[in-house]
Amino acid sequence: MGNGDIRVRGLAARAGGWSARHRWAAVGIWVLFVVLAMGLGSAAGTVEVKDSEQLSGETSRAAAIAEDAGIEEPAGETVLIQGKDAAVKATDAEVRAAVDAVMKAVEATGKVTDVTSPYDTDSVSKDGRSALVQFDMRGEADTAGERVEPVLKAVEDVQTEYDSLRIEEIGSASMNKTFDDAFGDDFQQAEYSAVPVALGILLVAFGAVVAALVPVALAITAIVATMGLMGLVSHLQPMDETASSVMLLVGLAVGVDYCLFYLRREREERAAGRDPETALRIAAATSGRAIVVSGVTVCVAMAGMLFTGLATFQAMGLASLMVVAVAMVGSVTVLPALLSLLGHRVEKGRIPFLHPDKRRKGNGGSGNGESRFWTSVLRVVLAKPGISLVVAAGALLAIAAPALGMKTQNLTLDQEFGDSLPIVATYERVNEAFPGGSDPAEVVVKADDINSAEVKSAIADFREQAVSSGASRGPVEVKVHDGQNLAFVYVPLVGGSDLDKAEKSLETIRDEVRPATLGKVDGLEAPVTGQVAGSKDFNDQLAGSVAPVFAFVVVFAFLLMLLSFRSLTIAITSIVLNLLSVGAAYGILVGVFQHGWGASLVGAEGVGAIITWLPLFLFVILFGLSMDYHVFVVSRIREARLRGLTTRDAIQHGVVTTAGVVTSAAVIMVAVFAIFGTLSMQSMKQMGVGLAAAVLIDATIIRGVLLPAVMALLGERNWYFPKWLNRLPDLTHDEAPEAAAPPPPPPAVEGEKVGV
Repeated sequence: MGNGDIRVRGLAARAGGWSARHRWAAVGIWVLFVVLAMGLGSAAGTVEVKDSEQLSGETSRAAAIAEDAGIEEPAGETVLIQGKDAAVKATDAEVRAAVDAVMKAVEATGKVTDVTSPYDTDSVSKDGRSALVQFDMRGEADTAGERVEPVLKAVEDVQTEYDSLRIEEIGSASMNKTFDDAFGDDFQQAEYSAVPVALGILLVAFGAVVAALVPVALAITAIVATMGLMGLVSHLQPMDETASSVMLLVGLAVGVDYCLFYLRREREERAAGRDPETALRIAAATSGRAIVVSGVTVCVAMAGMLFTGLATFQAMGLASLMVVAVAMVGSVTVLPALLSLLGHRVEKGRIPFLHPDKRRKGNGGSGNGESRFWTSVLRVVLAKPGISLVVAAGALLAIAAPALGMKTQNLTLDQEFGDSLPIVATYERVNEAFPGGSDPAEVVVKADDINSAEVKSAIADFREQAVSSGASRGPVEVKVHDGQNLAFVYVPLVGGSDLDKAEKSLETIRDEVRPATLGKVDGLEAPVTGQVAGSKDFNDQLAGSVAPVFAFVVVFAFLLMLLSFRSLTIAITSIVLNLLSVGAAYGILVGVFQHGWGASLVGAEGVGAIITWLPLFLFVILFGLSMDYHVFVVSRIREARLRGLTTRDAIQHGVVTTAGVVTSAAVIMVAVFAIFGTLSMQSMKQMGVGLAAAVLIDATIIRGVLLPAVMALLGERNWYFPKWLNRLPDLTHDEAPEAAAPPPPPPAVEGEKVGV
């Protein structure tokens, strides 16, 4: 069979072949798709997730009542006035003068409304030392942080006049401004630096500027197209900023990875003496197939987030699913068209000493694409697979062990930011003086007549019992909206920033105080919301969705691997190895961030808990992304097996020939995720460290040691496929025969179907 007569079959092969033959059409269609997606998305606009859609339960119901009534609560601000000397009392003349000065100063800005004196609202601490001036920002709460600067400046000016007092402002607007100023640029820089980092690693991997630019260009266009699609889809499933950030991370990771797999295989075939057309066709049928299988698996994993019922998770899952699908389609269509157009020009811009040809010549490599390092590792692993399996699996199980004691919670302000911001100290002082005052529970009371004697009496009883029950120390404030027959009751919870104690106070309010007071009025609704309530409702809903999401992702990943490789053994081992990788990542997270082991090495702190959303998020993301490497390596092993190599030789060939591209892909992912580990927010550090550690473990210990050790021990049983499963669809037909003469078929294992 001549060099140009190699025949390939399958979706990826057909797509790559068509694109290579109609290269300008393929490129044009892709550019048109990206432009249309972005244009239509911009024209349609993006629908943001509403508060009432974030959660189910009481928190959602409270938000829905306020939205239906057309009430948008303003951003509340508080000014703490406290003597630096414990002997100074809130009733002293100097403190009273400072209170008056603060009230006049903030009113003079014209940015605030409803300024209240602590002496009118009883906002004086139990020890008599502290007082709170409270007011609301004018305008929409979401944008209040952009207008709070003059108010902060006015409070600072008053502080300069009273050296013996602490006069500090805190509230949703001032906190949002502080965080945006401190970390907004931080986030933006992290996102922007991800692309140059990926490009730099690709330059090292390929040693040529054009070859390095192609994957980055395709990943960026996939991200841009998905941004537009997110705008369109948001009219069915609202989106948020978190979904956009996750989409960028996932899109860059898989977009670059898929191109890397494809481009390296095409390069390898040309280096083996094949003409460009044949090399491209083989890459389409082999790496192209691996990309399709991997992409579908990643999409299935991301779809697991849709089962949480949490709007933010659903948005993240849908956005990630879309960018993976777009990157996958681009990799098997426009990429072969670009490679066909470029031909040998893909090697343009060679960098001295970095190009693979130079490296092979310099290190005595064979030029067959095999890694000398991994060849040495594989020699040891395959010589003693049992010992290798025990040592590697034992090490990962030991790393995963701390995960058994994982504690999850929403991080408080001091846990999230430590003492890096002055406002954190203010937050702690307010909570110490007024437990729960900075984040009170909010009861939204809806009645047929909010001013009826029965309702007024019930609200008065609620206020009294909220304090007498020990759930609050007061003051319990009420704001009535007569026209909408609504009242908002604000209850500072005992426990303050200690979420465990604050949640117990919340339970007392919900389960004891409310039924005994407001609950006695027929037709009255009184859902309890607020930061503590939202945290508890989020945790409860997330905990209930863990089992369905885990089951969905594991079952569908198993089925995809079963159909893609026609091997029951490979499907089972794939799931087990991926779960081991995720478990090790959990163990590292718990050790570093919960127990503080080595936390200083990554610039982190042992905050005593893992952010609530991270374990499920990591499971879905890692289970999807780790399939990239697994499918790519196992596809190469199976391909070698079908060419007639023994299972042992096929393992050796598959691992060492893919080691370079897997290493390059892993280094890119680790570098990009590690960037987010450098941010100051502990939740972002946890995400970055968890993702980077898991990818590193997956690409080295899992794929380089455990996978070959397990497959070597199983031998021909790797290809076991029971006869009763033969009726299942056969998705294994994309592999391409490589050489001139077809090799003899490998010996069949009972119950196995071998062939292309």
